[in-house]
Amino acid sequence: MITAVCLDSRSKEFTDEFPVTQISDMCLSDQKVVWANVTDPTSDDFIELAEEFGFHPLSIEDCQRPHQRPKVEEYPGYYFMVLYEAELVGANDHLELRELNIFLGKNYLVTVHSRPIRAITTGSRLWHEWTDKAEHGSGLLAYLLIDAIVDDYFPLLDILSERMDDLEDQIFGEFQPQSIEEIFKIKKQLLHLRRSITPLRDVFNTMLRREQPIFSRDIHVYFQDVYDHIIRVADSIDTLRDLLGSTMDAYLSMSGNRMNQVMKRLTSISTILMSATLIAGIYGMNFTYMPELVWRYGYIFALASMVAVALGLYLYLRKIKWL
Repeated sequence: MITAVCLDSRSKEFTDEFPVTQISDMCLSDQKVVWANVTDPTSDDFIELAEEFGFHPLSIEDCQRPHQRPKVEEYPGYYFMVLYEAELVGANDHLELRELNIFLGKNYLVTVHSRPIRAITTGSRLWHEWTDKAEHGSGLLAYLLIDAIVDDYFPLLDILSERMDDLEDQIFGEFQPQSIEEIFKIKKQLLHLRRSITPLRDVFNTMLRREQPIFSRDIHVYFQDVYDHIIRVADSIDTLRDLLGSTMDAYLSMSGNRMNQVMKRLTSISTILMSATLIAGIYGMNFTYMPELVWRYGYIFALASMVAVALGLYLYLRKIKWL
């Protein structure tokens, strides 16, 4: 389904719900900015887009095939972008990445997505509020949309950071073996986030450094702001990955220490029992000439010896902190 909205930068008025076939006519005027939003596109929708905007077949092909790498490609007269919106969903905080394809021209913006994108709603609301900057055209609209996507990464990273703090408390407080599962879960989520945002750092850097045939220098300030946010998100992800590595090392260290403590206790208990067993074994031998066997207090002496040796070993092991 294709829905289109047009803004007249001179009158600051919006035109909603006009036929798709009129998009190309609307784009002929430099005073108008058209935003076409394509939800759950079909083959016919892609054909209409190609006819109305004259998109290159390669960009249409990339748009039809999901799971593209985040990128910004330059075609004659427009840019083709692939971005991913991230959100934690469900009771288990499953990381969901939603692909958004953007065709950005001088006075039009086309968004294509198969799943709901929260940034679409945010960008539309801000576009209606920023009509005083309508002279910046589709570049401003692209900024509002892309910036909304990138900014949504910050609260998500805050949630992951808080979960890592909780993991550290679990590791250094009441050690919980299942913490390792949460560590690997966060590690996988950070890896997916890094794959979805890090490539944009390089492509936006290149995009800002080259000569722009589509937009004026005035709009570069907004794209520079997006680039700065991307840098912050990428740096935050790298920092969290480093902290997660430290958390993993701490977990393994604590797990090793706990294992050492268990082994020490088992060794100590075995030593105490072995000493008592040694005395019992000696007096359990069936030799004829053993004076203690006919001694009246031999049994009591053997038990007392076992208790004394066990108690002595126990006190010594407690002193060296093996028990």
